[in-house]
Amino acid sequence: MSAPETSQTIRPSRTPLGPPLSDTGYALLTVLCLGLLLAVRLAALYVSKVDLVMDEAQYWTWSRDLDFGYFSKPPLIAWVIRAMSETCGASEACARAAAPILYTLTSGLLFAIGRTLFDARVGFWSAILFATIPGVSYASALITTDAPLIFLWTLMLLSWVMLVRRKSMGYAILLGVAIGTGLLAKQAMIYAVLCIACHAIVSREAREALLGGRAIVAGLIALALFSPNIVWNAEHGWPTAKHTGANMGWRPPYIHPLELAEFIGAQFALFGPILFAVLVRAGLRHFRKPGDPNKTLLLSFSVPILTILIAQALLSRAHGNWAATAYPAATVFVTAVLLEQGRRVLMSVSLALHLAAAAAIAIAPAFARSWAPFEQLPFLRSAIGWEETADAVRKWLSREKYGAVLVDTRDLAAELLYYMREEPTPLYVWKRRPEPHHHYEMTRPFVAGTREPVLFVSLVPCRKSVTRHFANATPLPEVRVRLVKQKTRTIYACRLSGFQETAE
Repeated sequence: MSAPETSQTIRPSRTPLGPPLSDTGYALLTVLCLGLLLAVRLAALYVSKVDLVMDEAQYWTWSRDLDFGYFSKPPLIAWVIRAMSETCGASEACARAAAPILYTLTSGLLFAIGRTLFDARVGFWSAILFATIPGVSYASALITTDAPLIFLWTLMLLSWVMLVRRKSMGYAILLGVAIGTGLLAKQAMIYAVLCIACHAIVSREAREALLGGRAIVAGLIALALFSPNIVWNAEHGWPTAKHTGANMGWRPPYIHPLELAEFIGAQFALFGPILFAVLVRAGLRHFRKPGDPNKTLLLSFSVPILTILIAQALLSRAHGNWAATAYPAATVFVTAVLLEQGRRVLMSVSLALHLAAAAAIAIAPAFARSWAPFEQLPFLRSAIGWEETADAVRKWLSREKYGAVLVDTRDLAAELLYYMREEPTPLYVWKRRPEPHHHYEMTRPFVAGTREPVLFVSLVPCRKSVTRHFANATPLPEVRVRLVKQKTRTIYACRLSGFQETAE
């Protein structure tokens, strides 16, 4: 696909959404709308009754031990959570607050991108649509690696847009900073290199932007910023690279249509059914008959990512959120198409659906301890009752002086380390194989010489694969933690002593 090397501006549609405003008016309206939405989301976090899910609790424990890398992810998520903890405390709301803040800033960057490529009206609606798509509403209620990644990805996209327009070394430097810092957020930032290459193939302006040493400068800056994580991985046996390879999970027969259907269905849910349908239809039309080079740029930063992940889903599996980096550019593209074609009703219906979903996502967590669906769905059930679980463990510890707590899963380790963060008794994880398979097996494996007796806590009856390594294993009365109405979580414990590395 080739594209003309001239820029186009979106003309006012026949049915504009509201009266036209000046650039300053649209900018102020964007700040007002995004500010109100951010305030609602921060308030929702404050009243939420949802405990930290396993990944969030794990990231919080990483933030207690700042480093240049961790088992499965680069370090930026830990740094972000630590910054929030130092600012407002260790509560769930504080740990999660960075997510809606970063997504709000991302939406602001999309206003700048839309305004630069088209006009302020496209910028405004791009910001509003992105801030309210279901995936962003859901992600704003959790703290995950996607929040800093998408912010830095969008900063990278804005830097690239300006570099293509201005051919300035300053924007090349900013591009390198965004890519390098983004790689410290999540490995998916590497897609930026692919997207830039795809754009350069079809656009002379993009190729010219890379000349004059600008590509070299951007690349060297990105490498320099990412290099501490590379060094950390090399020193620790490349755990992140191994984990990423294992996540790909390619396996015979290499054709998994159900996984593919699940991935595509997730994209309709995350981006919104109307917006995703418009993206597919308008994208195919643009490929058949290229026109506006600005739309070509935006598709270059969305279509390659979706294509790769569709192939990955077919070969093995792909989680829906793996395509998150495709949607900042896709949002501006879809917004421009809808406004250009005067699709007022379609855009209004889509926004209404997204706002309804956003409201439900904001309100539901406040009723997590009384709303039955939270104990019917496994994922929701795993997000409640951890404070009570920690209380049960603390009661066991208060009845006898234990030298350590031992758990057998990453989930339990993460949750107890957060909800027992003031408990002085050290916690260790049973390492099942010589090669560590998660962060806690790497950083806090149970070893000979640990003070005894040991309190072994599990969500299943004490495993013989663990207890057979101890001369004495005494089961303790199990505890049931009530979740909402009918479901309970059963916690099992054993008193262990006489550890021997070779089981009898």
